Amino acid sequence: QVQLVESGGGLVQAGGSLRLSCAASGRSFSRSAMGWFRQAPGKEREFVACISWSSGRTPYADSVKGRFTISRDNAKNTVYLQMNSLKPEDTAVYYCAASRTGYSGSYYSEYDYWGQGTQVTVSS
Repeated sequence: QVQLVESGGGLVQAGGSLRLSCAASGRSFSRSAMGWFRQAPGKEREFVACISWSSGRTPYADSVKGRFTISRDNAKNTVYLQMNSLKPEDTAVYYCAASRTGYSGSYYSEYDYWGQGTQVTVSS
């Protein structure tokens, strides 16, 4: 059974940093694109960043570009999201997603597996 488990969320002050992790199990995702999405209260789930299987492509949402960094460790079947200079508007539940293909983009429908999410709250 495939599972994606996010961790690393929490409460942080504006300007602070958090590092999210997403550990995958049940199959290898070393040849799969993986991504991060987020959903704030009352809003739709939105794309944050994704990474191709080889880490050669890492597109970001404009709202996080220059502040967030996505990376992966295929040996550990894990993807990370380093979040710096956090803002109150970054407050959301952050979801990890994995695709069956090596390259995916910013559309929700491109991903086949989803984690349960981890809460990130940024106070002003």
